[in-house]
Amino acid sequence: MSFNMSYSIKSAETEPNEYRITALVFYSSIFTIGIIVNITALWVFGLTTKRRNSVTVYMMNVALVDLIFIMVLPFHMVYYGKNYWPFGDIFCRVTAALTVFYPCIALWLFALISADRYVAIVQPKHSKELKNVSKAVISCAGVWIMTLGSTVPVLTSENDPDAFSNFTTCLKMRDIIHLKHSNPVNFIRLIFFFLVPIFIMIGCYSVIVDNLIHGRTSKLKPKVKTKSIRIIITLIVQVIVCFVPFHICFVFQLLENSGNDYSAWGAFTTFLMNLSTCLDIILYYIVSKQFQDRVISVILYRNYLRSVRRKSFRTGSSRSLSNINSEMI
Repeated sequence: MSFNMSYSIKSAETEPNEYRITALVFYSSIFTIGIIVNITALWVFGLTTKRRNSVTVYMMNVALVDLIFIMVLPFHMVYYGKNYWPFGDIFCRVTAALTVFYPCIALWLFALISADRYVAIVQPKHSKELKNVSKAVISCAGVWIMTLGSTVPVLTSENDPDAFSNFTTCLKMRDIIHLKHSNPVNFIRLIFFFLVPIFIMIGCYSVIVDNLIHGRTSKLKPKVKTKSIRIIITLIVQVIVCFVPFHICFVFQLLENSGNDYSAWGAFTTFLMNLSTCLDIILYYIVSKQFQDRVISVILYRNYLRSVRRKSFRTGSSRSLSNINSEMI
């Protein structure tokens, strides 16, 4: 027991200070940007969108998943700032489970969006039936239940790297290296929550591209076609940048037999996976005209204030900011 305790303490101390500082800066940025982006998305898709369809249902779920994941980041920041985990074992397990939960459900939601674009481009005659809002809700509910079930082994795992430490290190929260202790479960998770949704996306995109090349989408409205192509490109880039490196690293970690409790590659790919919560703004912007209007209005408002400030400095005007706001209203 004393060997395990000293081993756990040693592994906690061998984490580079550069990594802790980088993690603090990175998670602070992700939290700030992600909260603004995803709350705005939920507000737009949930409250201001008059005519909901399957895409808005999927976007609401993407924003909700992002928010849940982002809300845990302040606890990560406290952990990296203090270099120990003051929130107890149960919440440590929950945060570790979210590291597994987020990429699993995000990829399945992307697969549903890809299937939706397949229907819009390849099967436009049946789009009303296949893109029904209630069917989209049922699909998302099924994905949530399925993914939550897959995280139970992480919550109940007996192979706890923190079990023998004299202070809570929460090693299992840092990156995916701790998951190597239950390989069979993880390989099943990799197949069902990475390979299956990826193959669904590849299949949908292959058929879509084939139809576009051979001109089988002539009856499709140009706006729908352009929008679908942009969504497809966005999803492909996001999956390649944020999720493929994470899962490739995961496979290598599962196959590796070293006793290291810190992996620079695991940490970096975990950062990339977190980045997806902010990159979803591109998806929201493409999908929703209301979201575009909201972003543009904020940008234009700020540009207006800057231009007025410049004119005020040049002319020596003493108009207050409250007067400027009243003029805009």
